[in-house]
Amino acid sequence: MKSILQSEKFLLLACAVAVAGYAIDSRLADFGRLAGLLETVLLIAAILAASLNVARHAERIAQKLGDPYGSMILTLSAVLVEVIVLAIVSTKTGSPTLVRDSIYSAVMLDINGILGVAALIGGFKHGEQAYNDDSARTYSVMILTAVTVSMIIPEFVPQSDWQAYSAFTIVAMLLLYSVFLRMQTGPHSYFFSYSYPDKKTRANTPASGSPGWRYSAAMMAFGIIAVGFLAELMSHSLERSVQGINVPIGLIALIVAGISAAPEMLTALRAALANRMQSVVNIALGASLSTVILTVPAMEAMALFSGQRIDLAMTPVQTLMMLATLLVAAINLNDGQTNAIEGMTHFILFGTFLMLLTLGL
Repeated sequence: MKSILQSEKFLLLACAVAVAGYAIDSRLADFGRLAGLLETVLLIAAILAASLNVARHAERIAQKLGDPYGSMILTLSAVLVEVIVLAIVSTKTGSPTLVRDSIYSAVMLDINGILGVAALIGGFKHGEQAYNDDSARTYSVMILTAVTVSMIIPEFVPQSDWQAYSAFTIVAMLLLYSVFLRMQTGPHSYFFSYSYPDKKTRANTPASGSPGWRYSAAMMAFGIIAVGFLAELMSHSLERSVQGINVPIGLIALIVAGISAAPEMLTALRAALANRMQSVVNIALGASLSTVILTVPAMEAMALFSGQRIDLAMTPVQTLMMLATLLVAAINLNDGQTNAIEGMTHFILFGTFLMLLTLGL
């Protein structure tokens, strides 16, 4: 019991914050904007702690299954956390563009942030890092298709036809994901794996007495539930802390995207330092694809249910950044090896994304 409490201390801390938050949240409303801001920071830290715990257990299951199943579980757990946080925060803020900006921010974080930084530091340490280029091409073409259908074409759909196109988008995204899932777990699973030389490391040898996959699955579910309760509290404190201030909705979107991307980034950086670029590609591009292809139908379904259209059409600047990112990724990830120069190109695009966010674009 003591060892379990020790290993789950971050999740227990997040749960303690949630319990305390629900007990005093209504009273904090009387202490003004500063109290709301401090509460928001604390709740974001608690959500990160819970999501990191979810990712840790997802990694344990991933190690047992190996690629591509392991990376798939890791990205799906991150997307589920993002959908929960996004659904709750977007409902409270009432912003019609928060979903769009969050998905856009998540793709920038995953491809330009995670992949760029990982390829950069991995390139400095190991030089050229090998991976299966079939996976990169498959991911790239599917991300481009999903983004075009769900986030570029809606700009040209009349208001009177949005429900019909939303229903079509849901079906299209689910069909894309079902075919992708069959490829990833079926006869084409070798697209998403790479044979590295075997190394005898402690990471490859399960520790005696380590918890099984059922325990990890239960802790993942518990952590995701905790994230939902914490996100509800954060939506209240966030509303109080930004009241009367012109805060760019893109900043809130970046916070939402960063919460789900943080565990993936840590995992990808560890993989890059261990010279396992295939895991980085699967995590970065797989997370981007899952974010678009799963978050969009979930949010569109909520819009159809509520009768309130959400604005998924990207702005011209966002469209240009998205197309540039996917074009650079398609060129860089076409030869089966990454290097520091390729990482730097994505890192510069990520810096450009942050600069545009600062300028409110």
